[in-house]
Amino acid sequence: MKTPKRLLPLQEDGLIDEVVRPLMSGKEAAVYVVRCGSELRCAKVYKEANQRSFRQAAEYQEGRKVRSSRAMRAMAKGSKYGRKEQEESWQNAEVAALFRLAGAGVRVPKPYDFLDGVLLMELVSDGAGDAAPRLNDVDLLPEDAREFHAFMIGEIVKMLCEGLVHGDLSEFNVLLDPYGPVIIDLPQAVDAAGNNHAFAMLERDVRNMAEYFGQFAPELRYTKYAKEMWALYEVGELTPDTVLTGEFEEPEEEADVESVMREIKATLAEQARREAMLNAEDAPRDMEPPPPWMQ
Repeated sequence: MKTPKRLLPLQEDGLIDEVVRPLMSGKEAAVYVVRCGSELRCAKVYKEANQRSFRQAAEYQEGRKVRSSRAMRAMAKGSKYGRKEQEESWQNAEVAALFRLAGAGVRVPKPYDFLDGVLLMELVSDGAGDAAPRLNDVDLLPEDAREFHAFMIGEIVKMLCEGLVHGDLSEFNVLLDPYGPVIIDLPQAVDAAGNNHAFAMLERDVRNMAEYFGQFAPELRYTKYAKEMWALYEVGELTPDTVLTGEFEEPEEEADVESVMREIKATLAEQARREAMLNAEDAPRDMEPPPPWMQ
């Protein structure tokens, strides 16, 4: 097929030899199958901000490092330069996350290069030369659902141990190759320690996995892995080898003794005031002396 304009620089630099076919077009990027020597790989071409529908919500941007204070000010003002910097930051987040997670042994597509808004990475295949299906296109036996769910919980733990939360994990961005699930689409990955929304996103990611696999093994819907792993993460005790139970008891909130005592004192004072008012109303009134003209 004719080489798309955005892929021409990679072809000119010898990073790809041929564009074989389009693979998919989503809310944030178009993906092509390309040939690099004897290998087939993926080229993810990020869409310009004004051409895609996915909103870079503030909660995803929180905690991300910005190249300079000038860029930070420009992004806050929404200037043309600021929008360009924000777009690059959004794309670089996925590239950095992929390299980081691949190095930590998380099952993500292996990244190769990033040039001019194009990410060159591994093509996850079904073993027969075609692209691997997404989880939402697959029917599972209960035992397979349990196995894959346990695997995904382990991958989420590995990600959290690397300080990252996917932030948009669902059956639509997990592929299934002959060796199991592969996590894709990471531009919205957030810093677990630097983002105040990280736990809420982690909980949503885990819940999405429980709901999907719970279609085939209903008991998975009642697990509480997110709270369990986050509690361990917060105290520095979570490791990639941590064995989780899926159960979590909410800690009892410690009573604020001073606040309770203030509340008791205020209640007693109010009660005393009301009793005093009632007593005053019931008490017999002394007769006032007659005015002088009656004496």
